[in-house]
Amino acid sequence: MDHDHGSHGGGGTGNTTYPVTNEELAQRFWYIVAGFVGAFLVCRVINWYKLERRLRRHTSSSVQSPTKPDTAFLELWATFTAVVREVSYPQLYVPVRGFSWLTPPPGGRVIVLLVYWIIVIYMATDGAIFPDVFHWERIGYRNAWVTITQLPLLYLLSSKCNVVGFITGISHERLNWLHRWVARTMLATGAVHGFYFYADWARSELVDYQIKMMPMIKYGFGAWGLLLWACVSGLAPLRRLSYEFFVLQHIVTAVLLLWLIYVHIPVDARYNLWFAIAALCFDRFCRTVMLVWQNVKALPDKKRCTGGQRIGHQAQVRAVGDSITVVTIKDVHFKWRAGQHLYLWMPRVGIAEAHPYTIACAHQLPETCICTSIQLVVRKHGGFSKRLHELATKAQLAGKKERLTAFVSGPYGAPPRWDIYETIVLISASTGASFTLPILESVLQHKGTNCVKRIDFLLTTKQGEEIDFYVTRLHELIEHAKGTGIELHVHIAVTQGPTSFPVSQDGVTADSSSGSSTGTNFGRGKKVADEKITSQRPLSSPGDIEQTARAIPVERKRSSHASTDSHVFYSSVRPDIEAYIRGPVEATGGETSVVVCGGPSLVARTRNCVASLSDERAVHKGTGAQGIQLFAEEYSF
Repeated sequence: MDHDHGSHGGGGTGNTTYPVTNEELAQRFWYIVAGFVGAFLVCRVINWYKLERRLRRHTSSSVQSPTKPDTAFLELWATFTAVVREVSYPQLYVPVRGFSWLTPPPGGRVIVLLVYWIIVIYMATDGAIFPDVFHWERIGYRNAWVTITQLPLLYLLSSKCNVVGFITGISHERLNWLHRWVARTMLATGAVHGFYFYADWARSELVDYQIKMMPMIKYGFGAWGLLLWACVSGLAPLRRLSYEFFVLQHIVTAVLLLWLIYVHIPVDARYNLWFAIAALCFDRFCRTVMLVWQNVKALPDKKRCTGGQRIGHQAQVRAVGDSITVVTIKDVHFKWRAGQHLYLWMPRVGIAEAHPYTIACAHQLPETCICTSIQLVVRKHGGFSKRLHELATKAQLAGKKERLTAFVSGPYGAPPRWDIYETIVLISASTGASFTLPILESVLQHKGTNCVKRIDFLLTTKQGEEIDFYVTRLHELIEHAKGTGIELHVHIAVTQGPTSFPVSQDGVTADSSSGSSTGTNFGRGKKVADEKITSQRPLSSPGDIEQTARAIPVERKRSSHASTDSHVFYSSVRPDIEAYIRGPVEATGGETSVVVCGGPSLVARTRNCVASLSDERAVHKGTGAQGIQLFAEEYSF
């Protein structure tokens, strides 16, 4: 940004040549951002009112489906919500091996991005494009302002603790995608800024003179080069080569970028820089306070908790199979909600590495001391997770429990309330169950008003040993579900490798566990009691599951008006996601929540199924069909 040419680009406050100055455009940009944040806040308030009304209506025994809208305003809001969902959920998936990272964002994010680009293009062109002697210089200077104006937003969206997230109720990991696209947009507008100035100087053969006269130009080239590096190194294929290195260099790049911009831009534009620095410092301050509060205890009560210690937490690690490590962290003194995650730092495993992991439990763990403990399920990839698994494996081979000191930061994430839907469909692949299983657990153990009547849980994996930990927990929850009045169906699909349960020629078996605790333990060679092959085709939907369950000649018991029979069904074929979702959606009388956690393919497929089913049923458009909410969590590096 060249301050000496500001008068030609509408940069000065006294300039009356053009209807809008650059400073006024910058102000308009932030008014628009504030307007969008305010709109999300209004939506958040309306949704809060809706859920509170649901819970109050549920206390009335005369209301059979409290999740149905009961006022004209809520019916109108439900219709608006359904339309937005049908537009925002679909996603095009690129199935080509090695190029799936090119999968575009879902429809809703694409719309947000297009709106953002329209705003940026308007700012870059309004009153700036007309032929005169200052044409090249004016456009270059205008795009300098457009670029620097976006800088605070870039750092706000990258922060785990930021004002935008606090107001809108959207967690940082769900804002990070926009952070990346703002950076790419800044890269484009910064390129236009530099190109137009350079082209103008080249026409007059003044490039060397300008660079020699104004040293800040070379710092501008450096800033743009750093931004280019940040965008390129953030692409998935490069990021996955060494995630630890990516995080370290990304932090260094972010700090150096601020310094280069500081020495490049004029004084009257530096308020954008200070805004970005404030966002960065606020984030680091909040995270530091949280880290100290959660990991430092002045007077730990070791008599009360066997894992209590003054600095950090005692963590036990246990290897499960060849790829899974279960980490149990003791004596945590903070609360969390199902679906949240935290950052784990183990100096012995990685001296400068903190990695995010979903909290795999929703309550105090059994067979631990009376203090609160949490569990994390870590899948072995490379680097930190590989070293952790090797450490746990060596300890088990030596016949001892490995105890480490762990530091945690969090919890992060803003998952919705799960007790406000009539039906919940939980879909996960492999360790994605770390996200869905605590949701199931929290709903079944919820003490207050609960609108949930039915839960369908689908867990799919390639290797049975990857889900041994989850299967054990599932059978504990199945027993607990019998006295809750919630109908629970569990479907486990192991699509590759050996299985420990009998299958038919089509790879299907069913386990009914209504009379006693029965189940399976993958990888341990134990068979299920009272198992019977009841179908000669794959179970693809809960409707199929219910039909098969009726064919099993096992005595059933009921303890409430809702079915309390809990079923576990195993298969060795891939389930039909669309049919699996359709069954409970068509059976329910209220709103359904579909939760999915897995890779890009599973998430995209679920998104498209939910959007298609909502459109097919004409949800909240006079047919009586109720809403289908989707919450997607995609694991990736």
